[in-house]
Amino acid sequence: MKKLVITAMFAFVSVAGMAQEKASREDVYKVIENSGAAGQMSAIKKQILGMIPQDKQAAFLVEFDVIIKKANEKTVDVYLEEFTKQDIKAMLDFYNSPTGKKMAQKSEVIATKSQEAMAGLQSEIQAMVMKYMQ
Repeated sequence: MKKLVITAMFAFVSVAGMAQEKASREDVYKVIENSGAAGQMSAIKKQILGMIPQDKQAAFLVEFDVIIKKANEKTVDVYLEEFTKQDIKAMLDFYNSPTGKKMAQKSEVIATKSQEAMAGLQSEIQAMVMKYMQ
C-alpha cells in the first residue's frame, strides 16, 4: 500500500510538472513573438533571398521556414533552461508595454541597419584576425 501511495505521488508530481512546463513553453513562445524576433528573421530572410535565383526562391522559403521553426523550438528550450516562470512573466509584461511594443515594431529596421553597419566593419575584423593568425 505504501508503494502504491508513493508511486501515485510521483505520478502526480510528474504530471503537474509537465503541465507547468507546457504553460511556460506557451509563454516563452509569446515572449519570442512579442519581442519582434520575427522582424529580425524577416530582415535576414530578405538579405538571403536576394542571393537566391528568382526561380528557386519559393522552394527556398519553404525550407527556410522549416528551419526557423526548428530554431524557435530550440530557442524555447534555452529560455526554459535559463529563465524562471517569473522572468518570462516580466518579459511578457515588458513586451506588452508601449516601449516593448515599439521595440518589437522597430526590430526589422534595427536588424537591417545593424547588418549594414556590421558589413562595413567586416573587412576591419577580417584584417585584425589575419594579423593575429600569422
